[in-house]
Amino acid sequence: MPKVLRLAEQETVPFYEPIGKEIEIFEHAFSNKLPLLLKGPTGTGKSRYVEHMAAKLNKHLITVSCHEETSAIDLLGRYLVKGSETIWQDGPLTRAVREGAIIYIDEIAEARPDTIVVLHSLTDYRRVLYLDRHDEEIQASDDFMLVASFNPGYQGSWKELKPSTRQRFLCVHFDYPKPALEQKIIVGETGISDAIAAKLVKCAVKIRQLTHLGLTESVSTRLLVGAGKLMDSGLGPRMACRVGIVEPLTDDRETAESLNDLISLYF
Repeated sequence: MPKVLRLAEQETVPFYEPIGKEIEIFEHAFSNKLPLLLKGPTGTGKSRYVEHMAAKLNKHLITVSCHEETSAIDLLGRYLVKGSETIWQDGPLTRAVREGAIIYIDEIAEARPDTIVVLHSLTDYRRVLYLDRHDEEIQASDDFMLVASFNPGYQGSWKELKPSTRQRFLCVHFDYPKPALEQKIIVGETGISDAIAAKLVKCAVKIRQLTHLGLTESVSTRLLVGAGKLMDSGLGPRMACRVGIVEPLTDDRETAESLNDLISLYF
């Protein structure tokens, strides 16, 4: 089963610092009943962006985190035996379609191919969900919106989204923010000083330039925020960076030591 989170209507809007016109794009996509695909590296704010927009629009948000075993049944629903009865239980996608929620399918390319196929009828003019197992056809509510994400740089070739699938979505590209904006995000998320946030960003920019280290992924804004929170709570800067940045990035001891040496130049 995929990991599913359900967020009710929120009283406060989660912090999110826009890097372009993505707020306006989401609003237009929602009002025009168009699906939206977010692509970019891990930790660049895709999930927070969707949470922010759902709260801003005052809509329910259901999040599904996909993996290689995620199937169409996990999204649509299944029959369950309860006592002497067999009852149908809606999956997260079916609930979102019925109720008019925003559903966010994270790392959609990780899911099995049959999972992606069931989305097709929701991504065109029909906006219909077909439940073959339940012999039911559901017309999506006006407030329903499909948002998905994937990381094209990280996925293997066999996990790439087909062009026929990608062209069913509007698409927004996410990347690491520019230094001044990334610093602002870290301060807003953690409460640390501008001076410490600036050091974190300078360190991250340097690490991102060290392509010869062969890191699978580089320093995300998410990692910088985690390290900043540790510093704000009183943990020493070097230790905060070690456990918040270095160790999540690599298991290679020589690479880890090189990163720790680099961090020591800033902290």
